[in-house]
Amino acid sequence: MEIITPHKKLGELLIALGFLTDEQLQQILERQKKTGKKLGEILIEEGIISEEILCAVLAKQFNIPYVSLSEIEEIPKDVLKLVSEKLVKTFQFIPIDFDKNTKTLTVAMSDPLDIVAFDSLKLSTPYNIKVVIARKKEILEAISKYYEKKETIQEIEKKAETELETGFAEIVEEQDITELDVQAEAAPVVKAVNFIIEQALNLKASDILIEPQEKEIRIRYRIDGIFHDQKPIPKKLLPSIVARVKIMGKMDITERRKPQDGRIRINYNGRPINLRISVIPTSHGEKVCIRIIDAQALTLPLTELGFEEDQLKLFEKAIRQPYGMILVTGPTGSGKTTTLYSALNVLNTPDVNIMTVEDPVEAVIYGVNQVNVNEKAGLTFAAALRAFLRQDPDIIMIGEIRDKETIEIGINAALTGHLVFATLHTNDAASAVTRLINMGVEPFLIASTLTLVISQKLIRKICNECRRQYKVSLQQLQPLGVTPEMVNNAKEIIIYKGMGCSKCQGGYKGRTGIYEVLECNDSIKDLILKKASHFDIKQQARKNGMLTLREAALRKLLSGITTVEEVLKNTFADET
Repeated sequence: MEIITPHKKLGELLIALGFLTDEQLQQILERQKKTGKKLGEILIEEGIISEEILCAVLAKQFNIPYVSLSEIEEIPKDVLKLVSEKLVKTFQFIPIDFDKNTKTLTVAMSDPLDIVAFDSLKLSTPYNIKVVIARKKEILEAISKYYEKKETIQEIEKKAETELETGFAEIVEEQDITELDVQAEAAPVVKAVNFIIEQALNLKASDILIEPQEKEIRIRYRIDGIFHDQKPIPKKLLPSIVARVKIMGKMDITERRKPQDGRIRINYNGRPINLRISVIPTSHGEKVCIRIIDAQALTLPLTELGFEEDQLKLFEKAIRQPYGMILVTGPTGSGKTTTLYSALNVLNTPDVNIMTVEDPVEAVIYGVNQVNVNEKAGLTFAAALRAFLRQDPDIIMIGEIRDKETIEIGINAALTGHLVFATLHTNDAASAVTRLINMGVEPFLIASTLTLVISQKLIRKICNECRRQYKVSLQQLQPLGVTPEMVNNAKEIIIYKGMGCSKCQGGYKGRTGIYEVLECNDSIKDLILKKASHFDIKQQARKNGMLTLREAALRKLLSGITTVEEVLKNTFADET
């Protein structure tokens, strides 16, 4: 191997990526002349970049791979024996792989410009050498692990606790971020990103927005479905924060012109948390959106989802059927996945084969065979479903119906003795039927397979700590759709409102579901066969006893769970 000459100097590359200004670079070069230290060392000491970012930039500069040694479970002993312990400790590199076919030894180094180390290695071994970049801290830890006296489990646990306390624990897969009070010596960018994520988790936010503005970075958390502004961050930190998030999500930090997606899995207070990351360029810089997915919160008891008693009976009856199709509809973020996962959790017994195809898998459920869509590899919803039918499943879940082919395979599965769950984007339950017909599905197939359609939304609950009651007249509530029968002909009705306190967000704390549950009985199937409009189907369903979303929300209002404002904000008045 030859030492690759970089096309652009490190300082110039960092300026191009927005980590440095020309003035900062000149100051650091002056310090370098006085101290003799490497440019990267000074940058890390000054807190301008983290070692992780430095390694990623060096990898880009020299066009060689960047490797995270923490992700390598075990380096084979045969590979370690190929280089002497003395040489490893002297030059602080470590062998990690050996290709017998090409006689190539892969070695992790923190400084690809260390020609003395490279030449010494080359002279000591007859093999070809392939250099990859790794963090110096990880290399030293690996040397200690493989060449020093082995530590006991207790010693390893104690060291991990110490690292967490001093704030050097990075947020990567399966690492704990329960305590993120990093010390002053930690890079400011790591401290900033850790704090943003930890604060969001503490506030039970579902989304984090990092939005560049003209003079600052706007931080917003979505809590109970509403965005709340947090303290803004200086604009100069944007490149470092975005790069840090990209590295966490295994994205390309040098790509700033195209949208990118990534994922992180972490533990928080003993709970697995998935973070879905989306980065997109805007006029003021790259915007970051982080979706927080609490795996445990995705599988709730059915009684805690928000169903009314009569709705829950219909749902439980439908999921116990041996075959048929159950559709769950609603806008993005309305809790459809939670409803489906909770149902699968009830049905997940040793004698049942459950398979799901999702984009992406939101949470891993033990005993359920979950498949992630990978369209680049040709693994689409339709391709996965075709393969499922050769795997002898009893229950199939389709993460989202996007095209005619997917729904046709799902309907064929329901016709041939499988119970099929799927989601669809419609505004109410009745619209799901007309949507399927518009997608080209024959009405007789829909009528033969469709068992139940659920439409749902989430509304905020009043905080129990600051809840106050007040009286209103029936006449005041009638424009909302409240009828005398709903309140037992009372003239005055007690409803509630949150006053706002330290334990809630403006009088609200938590959310619950409101549902339309459309049972496809004979009268509904007759309308499907006639290609009736969604209005006709909805009216017939209401005659059969179906609650609309507005009526379900009004029940929550009259029960003291939510407010008038939430009813108006989340539901439409029913057509008569």
